[in-house]
Amino acid sequence: MVVDASTRATAAATLAAGAAVCSLLLWAPVRAGQSRATPAARAVAFLSAEVPRWPAENQCFSCHNNGDAARALYAALRAGYDVPAAALRDTTHWLQRPDAWDDNALGLAFSDQVLARIQFGGALVDAMRAAQVDRDAPVAEAAWLVASDQQADGSWRLDLSGSIGSPATYGTTLATWAALRTLRHAGDDKYATPISAAERWLRALEVKTVLDAAAVVLGLGTATDPAARRQRESCLRLLVAGRAPSGAWGAYLTSPIEPFDTAVVLLALVSLVDGPALAGSVLSPAELRQHIVDGRAFLIAEQLDDGSWIETTRPAGQQSYAQWISTTGWATLALIETRDVVP
Repeated sequence: MVVDASTRATAAATLAAGAAVCSLLLWAPVRAGQSRATPAARAVAFLSAEVPRWPAENQCFSCHNNGDAARALYAALRAGYDVPAAALRDTTHWLQRPDAWDDNALGLAFSDQVLARIQFGGALVDAMRAAQVDRDAPVAEAAWLVASDQQADGSWRLDLSGSIGSPATYGTTLATWAALRTLRHAGDDKYATPISAAERWLRALEVKTVLDAAAVVLGLGTATDPAARRQRESCLRLLVAGRAPSGAWGAYLTSPIEPFDTAVVLLALVSLVDGPALAGSVLSPAELRQHIVDGRAFLIAEQLDDGSWIETTRPAGQQSYAQWISTTGWATLALIETRDVVP
């Protein structure tokens, strides 16, 4: 969904009142005269007000609010942040009904069923990790839906997969990692074959972009087989080469730096901290941690007063509500997942 400047301004103004309420809940422990809440807490306050707005105002659930942004709120719950129950109540109920996911977007101008299944499946996984869903049936059904969309080569291709991925549209490589994550979480032996096919695809992919390099590192996890090591090192070299002096990243080696691309790289790098995958790597543990610290500093510096981030779009400089919310969701996830690396 693309919105003009006046619509964006109206949305921001409407959000302010709700965000203020959530902010009070999050900032209550802070005494007068003390500093404002942390950047992550401010982002959580923003998303706590924004996530439930979409289904309330549009009578459907979206991949950006109830997928990407909800994932960040579930991660915040798991990390101990205060998230008002109302912020996720409807989303949690919706995610437990995979049988209804395909009908949700009928009639919308833009609808990619494969992407929706992947994004809702990812949010469901995080809801389970945050102990908001206590039964396995929904994730089993979600995994079946996700697996049914896998291509013969092991990847997941989207309607917009011909272009570089974005916060709300992912692209083939990020989508493949996200789908693989859901299948792994299902923990069912019947997904061994599609999981193996996806892992082979990730190991064999010729990586040319920063975003794809980060997604491949995420997909490889901590695997230490020779093919995984070679591919991971190739990706890490690309990430090192693509790092700007500010400590941030863009989608390509020479692209302008963006919050979304930086967030995905941070999530990839933090997955390697204190693990066996860095043995003999182009990045030493100290260098890895410094890259994370610098990337976090960039995200914090770029955060807006309302707790969100300017949307990353392809091409850059566009206005998009979906990309705004998804960008903020990814950036929030990155701040939460890397918080323990800060000195």
